[in-house]
Amino acid sequence: MKVRLIWGNYVSADLQRTADFYTALGFKRNDNREDGEFVSFVFGETSHFIINFFTEARLGDKMNGGLSVPKSSNELIFSLSADSVEEVDQWAEKVAQAGGEIFSKPQKFQQGYTFAFSDPDGHKFNFLYWPGM
Repeated sequence: MKVRLIWGNYVSADLQRTADFYTALGFKRNDNREDGEFVSFVFGETSHFIINFFTEARLGDKMNGGLSVPKSSNELIFSLSADSVEEVDQWAEKVAQAGGEIFSKPQKFQQGYTFAFSDPDGHKFNFLYWPGM
């Protein structure tokens, strides 16, 4: 047995804003539905990791125990790889221009280099360059 795909599922308060933000960062849309219940993006060079963003009504209906509020708590942080220190800095500029909140500025971390941000809904990510990775 093996895992072929990974999907992350988040809540979005405004699907159009979410779609605009991740499109501005250059991520590829994974959905072709216009039903207003979700948008979906591929993260990485392959289609093996996908993040879906659902309306609260759509995702909340399927969750037992409620949903987290990412702007006031920490749920999870996805780390996205970069190929160089310069690329991390380029991502930071792109995130800021797209309206993301950089809550940890680009900086050296051990032998790597990173920065962290949240999207308009407060979902957290970081870009990381790690030599040899």
